[in-house]
Parts: sequence; structure tokens; C-alpha cells
Amino acid sequence: MPVTSIDKNVDDHSIVVTSDFPAPVERIWRLWSDARQLEQWWGPPTYPATVTDFDFVPGGRVGYFMTSPEGEKFGGLWSLDSIEAPYRLTFKDAFADDNGNPAEGMPVGTCVVELTESGGGTRMVTTTTYGSAEDLQKVVDMGMEEGLTGAIGQIDEMLAAEAA
Repeated sequence: MPVTSIDKNVDDHSIVVTSDFPAPVERIWRLWSDARQLEQWWGPPTYPATVTDFDFVPGGRVGYFMTSPEGEKFGGLWSLDSIEAPYRLTFKDAFADDNGNPAEGMPVGTCVVELTESGGGTRMVTTTTYGSAEDLQKVVDMGMEEGLTGAIGQIDEMLAAEAA
């Protein structure tokens, strides 16, 4: 399992996920910067993601939905702030309504993804900060920790399949 730690910080309303992968930084970067690869791991394993729009540039957006085992769809939206390939990405991460717009009343996180070379592989640190402790608790209550752990775990499967 690539996730080595998940730390919730109530004081600054953030959750930090640290993961290690046996692959170069450029390979892990493609998991974020290629829509078809993103679909293979973003979201819990039983909720596959479908990317609906992908404008991967600063100021661009990534729209997607995840489909539950029962066929229910849950939308998401990234508003990309900055891209420093292949080491850093920042974006606003929001829930989306059926039309792909930010969902009313749902938390919006500011996400920072940092990739660094580590031990011959890559360390990925993803920090998502919410506007309040209540927003952080809301996403934690919705299963964010389990969902992230499951989603990131799928990256190992992708890398292993490539190595085979």
C-alpha cells in the first residue's frame, strides 16, 4: 500500500496524505496530467471515475463523475490554479452538481500535490485545506480517508501492470 500516512490537522483544517511509489517523478506526474490515466485511479476502487472535461492548464478545469456500484453518479470539479510539471500542482477541489457546476453547500478544498524524488522512487504529498474545521470534518465523515487510501492504492496496481 503506497499511502504511508494520513494526518488531519484541525488547527489549519487540512488533511495531508503521504504516499511513496517505486517509479520516477515524471511517471507519477502523468497520473495527474493525463485524463485517461487519471480515470484509472481517481476515486475509490468501487467508484470508478469518468473525466468529462480536461483542460489541464493554469486557469483550466477538470470535470468528472464517479459511479457507485448501484449506478449513482457523484460529480467533482477541479479549478486549476498552478502547474509546475512534473513537481507541483495546485487546484480547488469541489463537489459538482449534475450540470458540472460547484455543488451548493458542499466543502471546497484547496489541494496542493507535491512530487519529489525519494529513495529511487517518488514521494507524493497531497495537502487539502478546507475553509473551516466543520468542512474538514464533513469530508472526513463522508469517507475521505478511506476513499483516498483506496484511490491511491490503485496506482500501485497500474505501476505493477506496466512492469509485468
